[in-house]
Parts: sequence; C-alpha cells; structure tokens
Amino acid sequence: MVDLDDLTEIMNLAYSAKSELYKIAEDYGKPVQVVLHWTASKYSQFSWSDYHLNIDGDGDVHITGRDFAEPLPHSYMKNAASIGITLDCAYGATTEDLGDYPPTEEQIEAMAKIMAVLSEALGTEIDIEHFPSHSEHADNADGYIVYFRDYTGFPNNTYGVQSNCERWDLQRLRNTDEWTTDYDDPMSGPNQIRSLARAFRQKFYGH
Repeated sequence: MVDLDDLTEIMNLAYSAKSELYKIAEDYGKPVQVVLHWTASKYSQFSWSDYHLNIDGDGDVHITGRDFAEPLPHSYMKNAASIGITLDCAYGATTEDLGDYPPTEEQIEAMAKIMAVLSEALGTEIDIEHFPSHSEHADNADGYIVYFRDYTGFPNNTYGVQSNCERWDLQRLRNTDEWTTDYDDPMSGPNQIRSLARAFRQKFYGH
C-alpha cells in the first residue's frame, strides 16, 4: 500500500514539473490535468510506460514516468500538460461484469491519496476539470474541448460512455455499483474517487 515515502517522492516530482506543466498548459489553452485510467490488464502487469504512475493490485505505486511534464501517450490528443495515473486492473471487464480483476480497494485508496498529493503540489482543485477519468476526457466532459480526428459518429468524435463507450475507465468501480453514464452522478466511479481524494487532502493538508 502507498506509504509516506511514496507520497513524498511523488510530491517532489510534481513540484519539479509544476512550472513546466503550467507553461505547456498556457501554450495549449488548457488546464494542468491528472487523467485517471485503468489498463484493462491483470493486477501484476505494472510496467505500462504510457502512464507516469501505475498502481498494482496491492495498491503499490510504480513510477514509470519520472518527468511529470513529459507527455506520455495515455490519452488520445490530450496528453500535453497531463499526468497519467492508472490502476492495473479490469482485464476482461465489461460494463455489466468487471470480471476477475476489478479495481481493488487498495488501488482506489492509493489513487485517491496520490490525487490529494498532486492537487496540493500543483495547486489545483480535485474536480472533473483537473482530475478527469479517461472516459470523461474522451467525451470532452472535462471542459477541454478537442475535435478528435478518428471518426466515431458523435460530436467532435468523442468516444467515452456518453458516446460509443470505447473508453469507460473507472466509470464503474464495483459490480455492486449502479452503471451510470451521468458524469454528474456522485456514485460514478470517478466522482467516488475524487470525493475520497478530497477527504485525504483535508486529512493531509487541512483544506
């Protein structure tokens, strides 16, 4: 499980990248963002170099991109000024059944703690604009509007759960959760994680 040493190292990496992230964000006319993913893999496959941080099934954090200002290919056409965090899980998952590798509670907690630390280091709120899931990102629900080049048949060629559902990372965290395509639903997976992250930020930093 993620411990204080992990959080300190992540905090330092975020501080080191902060000025460059904000410069890139200004150049692109977008906010600095942390995008939340899952890999659709088994729990132990934590060497994914598309993301800056991988969280395995035990909640252990693997730093796979140490320069947080370096764009990595975790999100289609939206990687500038964007840190990618992923849970190594969801192999074989469908919207009806998360299968044998659903997100673990350890993974969810670790992601929320990291979000709290990154929010503090980068000076951002923990909201959909700054901490979108890949699905929210793919539907432009984060407010950063992009015209995606690959045709999907939906406005701006969006591809999240409100479009063709090509990407639905974390929209459902547990089989007991109701499936929703409403990004404002407090019980959607990303909203649950953001709520937990805000609680950790209050615990760690008092605000």
